[in-house]
Amino acid sequence: MKNAVIAVMYTILFCVTALSANALEYKGVKVDETAQVSGSALVLNGVGLRQKMMFKVYVGALYLTQKQTTADAVLNDSGNRRVSIHFLRETESEELLKGMNKGFADNNSASEMATIEQQMKQFRDMITSTKKVKKGDLIVLDLTSAGTQVSINGKSLGTLEDARFNQALLKVWLGQKPVDASLKKAMLGL
Repeated sequence: MKNAVIAVMYTILFCVTALSANALEYKGVKVDETAQVSGSALVLNGVGLRQKMMFKVYVGALYLTQKQTTADAVLNDSGNRRVSIHFLRETESEELLKGMNKGFADNNSASEMATIEQQMKQFRDMITSTKKVKKGDLIVLDLTSAGTQVSINGKSLGTLEDARFNQALLKVWLGQKPVDASLKKAMLGL
C-alpha cells in the first residue's frame, strides 16, 4: 500500500513537472514556450509588457519557427508566426484599436496602408465585435502565408487574407516606431 501511494505521488509530481515545463510565468501570466500554427512548431522568441503611462495593459509574446533577435529578421521571415496578447486590464475595443491604428500608421507608408485597406476594415470590425477585452482575455494572431487568423479566448473571429497585412501588423510591435519600445526589445528576446 505504501509503495502504491509513493508511486502515485511520483506520477503526480512527474505530470505537474511535465506540464509546467511547457510554460513560463511572466507578470503573473502563464505563457506557453511553444505553439503550433498551421502544422508548424513555433518557439517563444520573447515576451514583454505593454505599458501605457503607468498602466500595465498586456503581456505580448512572439513565436517564430526559430529564434531571431532583429526586427528585420522577423519581418523578412516567411515562416508561420504568432503574436499572443494576454490582457492585464479591461480595455474598450475602441481604445485598443486607437493604439493599434497609431502603430499601423507610424510604421507603414501611405502606399502600404492603401494595399491593406480592406483587411484593416475587417480587422477593426473583428476587434470592435468584442466591445471590450477583459482582464485575463487572450487575443491570438496567427500569421501564415494565407493571412492572419484572429481569435479571442480560443474563439475564431476570422481570417484576414493577404500576407502583406501580416507584415503591417508585425510592424505595430517591431517597426521603427513600435507601440512600446521596451516591448519590442522583449519580443526580440533582448
